[in-house]
Amino acid sequence: MKIFVPPIKSQGIKTKLVEWISSNVKETSYDRWVEPFMGTGVVAFNVRPKKALLCDSNPHLINFYKAIQNNEVTSGIVKNFLNQEGQKLLESEGKHYYVVRERFNEFGNPLDFLFLSRSCFNGMMRFNKKGGFNVPFCKKPNRFAQALVTKITNQVENISQIIELGDYEFKHQDFNQTLLELKSSDFVYSDPPYIGRHVDYFDSWSEEEEIILNKGLVNSKCKFILSTWLSNKYRTNDYVFSVWEECFVATKEHFYHVGGKETNRNAVYEALLSNIKLKDSISNSEMKSRIKNDKSQLTTKPKNYDLPIQLTLTLEESRFANNVYKK
Repeated sequence: MKIFVPPIKSQGIKTKLVEWISSNVKETSYDRWVEPFMGTGVVAFNVRPKKALLCDSNPHLINFYKAIQNNEVTSGIVKNFLNQEGQKLLESEGKHYYVVRERFNEFGNPLDFLFLSRSCFNGMMRFNKKGGFNVPFCKKPNRFAQALVTKITNQVENISQIIELGDYEFKHQDFNQTLLELKSSDFVYSDPPYIGRHVDYFDSWSEEEEIILNKGLVNSKCKFILSTWLSNKYRTNDYVFSVWEECFVATKEHFYHVGGKETNRNAVYEALLSNIKLKDSISNSEMKSRIKNDKSQLTTKPKNYDLPIQLTLTLEESRFANNVYKK
């Protein structure tokens, strides 16, 4: 499966999980694909439903894709813009980044949003309480070299074609409003901020919102899947077995390269929770039993890491075990 990567970059993007998600829903029938938390749109753009309602509480994400849909942002416009602004970035030794950031926070231009997304520190998408983008520069004045500009331009062109071929509606709204618009014939893919883990998202996320989301999805009578985390080497996501206890569980090992510190870059068992049986899923009670009896939590084949990553994980596990033993 060829993966289409969207031009907007963000931590937690599902690029490496898209094929897994897609393979688990490809046999499911529905009239409309709905996402209350669209994010970068990587899942929808790769599943490529004929009809979709794509929503997010972050207005800049929605404005960007609406601009592509309306041909206000095209690959040609993006190429010229990034070449011009990238040259200013290089000549100013990175200072121009903050000119663009200030300009974006005042006017919200979609092209400025793209520029910041691809030149901010570690691909983060973080906003202050006033809604201002506040991520610092990545400290690479030559960030927009021709190779990257070409890559981003191609990504814009690919996504533009996918949007043009589908019947897609983009809406800036809270997930509660999206839940009210669901029809029983819809299929919902929900990717809320991961509860119980640090996330850099447009909004925070609470237990109360997790419960509201669950009730809204269940009451809608839609088929749905939800992305979350099951466990890492330190702990288990207990909400899987409380709020989502009626759901099937599918899991896949995933290695996150997020955060400025090495200690924030760990292997996680990703979970797909669903109200329908998926190709890789097992019952909630069976997964709970596996954890209780210290059996494998994976419902898919283990991930094969390259040697350096595998060695890092081995050393981390060893260090963690030693610390526990000393205590």
